[in-house]
Amino acid sequence: MRDLIAFCGLDCEKCDARIATMNNDDSLRRKTAELWSRLNGAEITADMINCEGCRVGVLKTPFCGSLCQIRQCALKREVETCGSCPEMNSCVKLEAIISNNEEALRNLKNG
Repeated sequence: MRDLIAFCGLDCEKCDARIATMNNDDSLRRKTAELWSRLNGAEITADMINCEGCRVGVLKTPFCGSLCQIRQCALKREVETCGSCPEMNSCVKLEAIISNNEEALRNLKNG
């Protein structure tokens, strides 16, 4: 499994937070913070947009670092990704991602 596939199957290489971090792009940080604030109904600031990837590096957005239930569960279960969890197909936490994102499901199944 590629290291930049998140526990949930999303591809961190395509994430604007990671792209902004890797390129030190403050404009993209601001744009991402504005979008995520609207989508989540919460104040997200540009300084929160720092992430190296779900399963790699140290830097994580506040959500990914401590609030993401999927990531916390996978860390506790010590699985490489949710694709190696025997409960993947019945997981309520994961359902929100894989029911709307065929690529994430494919990444987990092909892991």
